[in-house]
Amino acid sequence: MTVTPAKPTAPIELENQAPDRSALMQNLDQKAQKYHIVTFGCQMNKADSERMAGVLENIGYRATDDANDADLVLYNTCSIRDNAEQKVYSYLGRQAKRKHSNPGLTLVVAGCVAQQEGEALMRRVPELDLVMGPQHVNRLDDLLAQVYAGNQVVAIEEAFIEEDITKPRRSSTITAWVNVIYGCNESCTYCIVPSVRGQEQSRTPAAIRAEIEALAAQGYKEITLLGQNIDAYGRDLPPGGIGAGIGGKITLTDLLYYVHDVEGIERIRFATSHPRYFSSRLIHACAELPKLCEHFHIPFQSGDNELLKDMKRGYTHEKYRRIIDQIREIMPDAAISADAIVAFPGETEAQFENTLRLVEEISFDLVNTAAYSPRPGTPAAVWENQLSEEVKSDRLQRLNHLVNQQAAERSKRYLGRTEEILIEGINPKNPNQVMGRTRGNRITFLNEQKPELIGQVVTLQITEVRPFSLTGIRI
Repeated sequence: MTVTPAKPTAPIELENQAPDRSALMQNLDQKAQKYHIVTFGCQMNKADSERMAGVLENIGYRATDDANDADLVLYNTCSIRDNAEQKVYSYLGRQAKRKHSNPGLTLVVAGCVAQQEGEALMRRVPELDLVMGPQHVNRLDDLLAQVYAGNQVVAIEEAFIEEDITKPRRSSTITAWVNVIYGCNESCTYCIVPSVRGQEQSRTPAAIRAEIEALAAQGYKEITLLGQNIDAYGRDLPPGGIGAGIGGKITLTDLLYYVHDVEGIERIRFATSHPRYFSSRLIHACAELPKLCEHFHIPFQSGDNELLKDMKRGYTHEKYRRIIDQIREIMPDAAISADAIVAFPGETEAQFENTLRLVEEISFDLVNTAAYSPRPGTPAAVWENQLSEEVKSDRLQRLNHLVNQQAAERSKRYLGRTEEILIEGINPKNPNQVMGRTRGNRITFLNEQKPELIGQVVTLQITEVRPFSLTGIRI
């Protein structure tokens, strides 16, 4: 961690110094104690933001929906796409200007852009008080203590993520994220995640189950187990323990069996899977365990083997197809979603058409698509065979058109069926509707103005189908 005092000209390393808690609490006593968090990016970032909100509320802050009313503004950032990164700078610029007239404002950048840029971010935006990577989320209070002692702080060194005893401030009272593994050990040539989120670190099964039991006691009905590469869960843990599989190592499948019987939890999901490690045992567990939802999210990224090799994905499109075939053999109605990248460096028209062919033949319920975006420090970013923005745009539009067609076709199977929907809240676009999701993760609306249904599982007959959502009536 680098701490730059207000006056000295050189950064001071304070790795082993205890944080000045008195400065933190004294500062909070003098402030209105309002915070505002803006979250960019993936589910992991959303979970991190909830934990940071919990830390802030534990030390006396309270939330505000208005960034301009906040005494502390925190941007939890994503660097997986360039447009997300640029959006952060746009938001940050507005608050940096505000700080000129309100010097008491505390500005924090957390997450992947913070980890990627480090001190360079502080030099680019000198109004910043704290730059912190994802591995320091649980230490937010300690880092703020250094800030309120008069320092600018950069915390991006690799660190072991301690179990967080602070309760997250969750955005829902019905569904909750539960981290099971942090970081990623893969070396995909386009991806910046391993360098900004660090090496894989699995939480212990006991810690995960304890968090799920606490959520059940608070009335939560659904949990989603999270990991950048969730199939890698357990391979860094010592052998032995609950449900240890072949070789004594605990796997994601073992974990699912271990947490499945937590009373009060009605649905369990998990994401994101990697085709290299996806197992038939996992599919059988999902078919056998009634709380496991019939939905798999398995990115394929490209339908061309040469590109998959260049991406260092570690599988072929044939292996990916075998995974999907096995899922549909064992669980025919399971929803399958994926991620895909178009216009990766060197991608030919024929290779892109291989991706279209895979998408057309598999027929996904949803595919998250993106045009390749060079990320600093990744191998592919410096390759000379980058494609033009025109090619990227054209291929992305063509893929999206096919994905939308397939999603509409896949939705047709729901028409007239009865589905169990966990009602999660009011439709923000229509207060006369409540909304939830099927077990297969389709957003579903109910034309009833009954907030008392929130948190309940209701049975609907589906009367309307759209590519990515449904509408039903209660039976």
